[in-house]
Amino acid sequence: MAHMLQSPPRAVHRLLPVDPQVRAIAADLYDRVAQEPVISPHGHVPVEWLATDVRFRDPVDLIVTHDHYVTRQLHASGVDPAGLAATAEHDPRAAWRTLNDHWHRFAGTASGYWIEESLAEVLGIGLPLGPEHADEVYDAVAERLARPEFRPRALFRRFGIEFLATTDDPLDHLAHHAALADAGLGGRVAPTFRPDRYTDPGAAGFAGNVERLLAATGSAATFAGYLAALEERRHHFIAHGAVSTDHGVEEPYTADLEPGDAERLFQRVLAGTADAAQRREFRGHMLVQMARMSVEDGLVMTLHAGVLRNHSTPAFERFGPDAGHDIPVPTDFVRGLRPLLERHGLAKDFHLVLFTVDETTYSREIAPLAGFYPSVYIGAPWWFLDAPDAITRFRSAVTETAGFYRGSGFVDDTRAFLSIPARHDTARRVDAGFLARLVAEGRIALPMAERIIDDLVGDLPREVFKL
Repeated sequence: MAHMLQSPPRAVHRLLPVDPQVRAIAADLYDRVAQEPVISPHGHVPVEWLATDVRFRDPVDLIVTHDHYVTRQLHASGVDPAGLAATAEHDPRAAWRTLNDHWHRFAGTASGYWIEESLAEVLGIGLPLGPEHADEVYDAVAERLARPEFRPRALFRRFGIEFLATTDDPLDHLAHHAALADAGLGGRVAPTFRPDRYTDPGAAGFAGNVERLLAATGSAATFAGYLAALEERRHHFIAHGAVSTDHGVEEPYTADLEPGDAERLFQRVLAGTADAAQRREFRGHMLVQMARMSVEDGLVMTLHAGVLRNHSTPAFERFGPDAGHDIPVPTDFVRGLRPLLERHGLAKDFHLVLFTVDETTYSREIAPLAGFYPSVYIGAPWWFLDAPDAITRFRSAVTETAGFYRGSGFVDDTRAFLSIPARHDTARRVDAGFLARLVAEGRIALPMAERIIDDLVGDLPREVFKL
């Protein structure tokens, strides 16, 4: 396999504009930031990988099993997801062959591009994916994973990660984060407070989760006690370096309730007697309470809205959540967030970052909100929208209304650790192309474009996430 030890030649100008004049400007802009540190303020890489520096088990576990971008595409092609996990019943090489048999289906997709980038740029493997070379590539990946330089900590340093946020349960002890503080990674790893299972009455096991929260903090089973318990856990996260909270909701609906009404509603949802409308009110009020806590303790509040989770009941029953069948739905940020913004939208140093998978809201709702409220920032294209063409559409939709400096900077939102540099590189190339077109059209001067692209990968995410 000596012929596979060197990285294959890659198109130097991949993802840059085709027009030669614009491409030349874009290439220069991209070169300015190509090697800048990676700031990843929202993602799902398990902290255990870095804390234990565990060796990645096999190519399937690394690239296929945990990446719902990949598994959902294979499921749509008729592949049983049960065969995509490396278990005692399933040979990982067989799952890898399945991926390669269907590799043509990933042409033109972001996930296909990221996997190819990861293989070529991170692992230095030059053969293309597909049935012809499936076993050779599998063996090459497995050989790389056995080397010390391909363990998580070594890759963290190699990727040039300045900041990496994980996503964590409010009751997590955060011992892994504490251990990493002195690990000499060269970059910072911080937890993110994700309270959905404790604030959404529709979450599985909600009442039991709240009871565990109250017991862990010694809090009373009242609404005031419940809020105090959440506040205590937020402070625990802050003590371990957290900078943000993360909230995933189907609709960005908020409600500002009087204390007595909130107490009565809390008791109903805890007892399981609240109807759908009451559960919605409670969920919406808790977003207002989370905003209030962020005003008080300084944590950045990120809101990911517009996804109907677990669309397929049979798939959920077989494989559980995060199995690739979460589907985007329309959203209404303007009316939905008004109670929250009426209460906290003008509060000093409150940062609310809005993420959507409903592209229609970018120019109609999110950019205008961010163009007025100093607290509101436009989240980077997320999930179904973090592909090259969608990022370009995003820039076109929001820039004329809100400019470049009301955005969050790029957020990779990934568990696929190997793809982090590819995802950030994608955003840098696409942004370089977008800025280059504005320069070529005489809409901004080149020095301004240079400043903007520097800020998009550095000062902007540092400012928005208070780094």
